[in-house]
Amino acid sequence: MKYSVRLISIAEKERVFEKLKPKLSYDRKANLFGTCIKLYTNDRNVKESWEDNFYAISEMVKSHGRVVAFYEDGKKQSVLYEPYTHTAILTNVGYYGFVKSIALGVAGDILEDQHEIHSVHGAAIDVDGQGVGIIAPSGAGKTTHVFGLLQMPRTRFVSDDWYFVRLFGADPVAYSSEKNSYIRQDIGNIWPQFAELVKKVRLDEQGRAVADVRWVVGREHYRESTTIRKLLLLKRDRTDKRIVRELDGGAALRFLLDNHFCNPHLLVNDARKLALRTRFFEDFLDRVECFMVNTVLPPMDTQERIREIVTGP
Repeated sequence: MKYSVRLISIAEKERVFEKLKPKLSYDRKANLFGTCIKLYTNDRNVKESWEDNFYAISEMVKSHGRVVAFYEDGKKQSVLYEPYTHTAILTNVGYYGFVKSIALGVAGDILEDQHEIHSVHGAAIDVDGQGVGIIAPSGAGKTTHVFGLLQMPRTRFVSDDWYFVRLFGADPVAYSSEKNSYIRQDIGNIWPQFAELVKKVRLDEQGRAVADVRWVVGREHYRESTTIRKLLLLKRDRTDKRIVRELDGGAALRFLLDNHFCNPHLLVNDARKLALRTRFFEDFLDRVECFMVNTVLPPMDTQERIREIVTGP
């Protein structure tokens, strides 16, 4: 599902929120990498998925940002964002995955402006002490291949959808964003190891659910952070005969710019934000080995090529 974000003023935010507030039955706070994001919703399933998905935070902590997720028959879909108080107001936005992604977008908006911590809409794993990042446009196979890599020995899970990056000298350190993953029902069809995990969770109408991947890989195969050394950009382009090629920083950055950083959940997209994110990715790409993988082969064949990159020197 695609959506557009309309930026609104503080006055409009207050008018809309005060109108919706009596209908919002639930509110919960979450810790998104040190930011307190508060959810207001009238949907119990959204509230319960939020609790399963994110780390809890003390009610004594004041919120840095807010997400209002309101559902009502007959209402049009809309996404409003007020950037001064970091408040997103969502009406009939669809399944929970969009709510949690917009919440991460709110946290990312705060962190990149105030703390030089940047968002990557992608996956991160640790292979024998070396971090590997995967970034891809929707439909290129990011989730499929990160779950494939988790079956390798000495591999630890960090994040499968969104991670935060802080640059410490030559080290780009990636941090997990969520307590649990939001998985698709068909992941067990591609990788049978995860079939039992799918059976344990409550699937929504989209065939997705919040799940603890540690049930399968083991708690010892989970890390909250890793230093990224290799970055894989995935695409699916049948007009390109090359399956794997190494990229320099300039080519990798052009791919990311052409694909809006592979992140449809960036809430503010003005010239200042574009310059901020471009500088970050320039610095990030200078610190990693970068590869393009064209995922046109069957998943098992592509996975074999990815593992060669990941385990190579």
